[in-house]
Amino acid sequence: MGKPWKWTVDMEAAVITTYRCIQKCAMCRTWKFPTTEEEEFRPSLLEKLPRLSFCNITGGEPFLREDLSDIVAILKRKAKRIVISTNGYLTEKILRLAGEHRDVGIRVSLEGLAAVNDKLRGMSGSFDRGLQTVQELKRMKMKDIGFAMTVSDTNPGDLLDLFHLAQGLGVELATAVVHNSFYFHTSDNELKNKEEILRNFQQLVRELLRSGKIKNWYRAYFNFGLMEYVQGHPRLLPCPAGTDVFFLDPWGEVYPCNGLEKRFWLESLGNLHRQTFQQIWHSRRAEDIRAKANRCPKNCWMIGTASPAMKRNIWRPTLWILQNKIFPHQQHTP
Repeated sequence: MGKPWKWTVDMEAAVITTYRCIQKCAMCRTWKFPTTEEEEFRPSLLEKLPRLSFCNITGGEPFLREDLSDIVAILKRKAKRIVISTNGYLTEKILRLAGEHRDVGIRVSLEGLAAVNDKLRGMSGSFDRGLQTVQELKRMKMKDIGFAMTVSDTNPGDLLDLFHLAQGLGVELATAVVHNSFYFHTSDNELKNKEEILRNFQQLVRELLRSGKIKNWYRAYFNFGLMEYVQGHPRLLPCPAGTDVFFLDPWGEVYPCNGLEKRFWLESLGNLHRQTFQQIWHSRRAEDIRAKANRCPKNCWMIGTASPAMKRNIWRPTLWILQNKIFPHQQHTP
């Protein structure tokens, strides 16, 4: 069976608590395929997880789970840092949980300013509610808060506006571009407005590099990776899916990542209801899936796999940062 795979405290995870959602995003159709409350894993299942350096709690909309505070309590014993991804609409529930778990991060998904966001998210008033949620979290003096934006053909013109709004509020902005996967229930997301998308990302990268915050310099590298993805180039760093990161779905299935598609390959490492995490992670099946991840043709560049790859290969983004800080008008390849 070969040498057992060893995980370290550097392992990261995404825990998908539910596929229920109250919004109807154009670039994600998870809301069309909701789980039921009865079939979603109970919080106690998470006791099986290993130690983690980072865990993203997401959905669907995680704040639809009435036991989310119990989920967070267990994961806080497992992970050094936790961030919850939310559409920000259920403000009272979010503020209540934030009061109970002040050391947890929260990212509110907005797809631009009001008109564009509400159109893409299929809900009138969702921008105002998301902004209100972030402002209330600021008033509570929560430290780890911000927005998250997925760029598509429809909204690149709002990227810098949302970035400047985040700066003005003193919060972070996480970025992504549309992908296809079984997780999103999409196969037809595509980027045709590439010139405008690249132009706005290029300006964002420049502003991040001009920042006095070192963390922003590494965000610039991540956003440069998004530019490479938009252009169809190979990902900047090897994918760590199934090695440094895994994805747990509401039924207890453990996947290497959330970017898988049936037309390429889609396999679970195992189910946490039937096995221990150690049995799943050390199995021959897991070894085979890691090999498939290494050969995956998709070249995804999503934060869930890009971030651990950047940490494992920290010299690569660091060298890129040094080159682009010295020659700010020329973006170097890694």
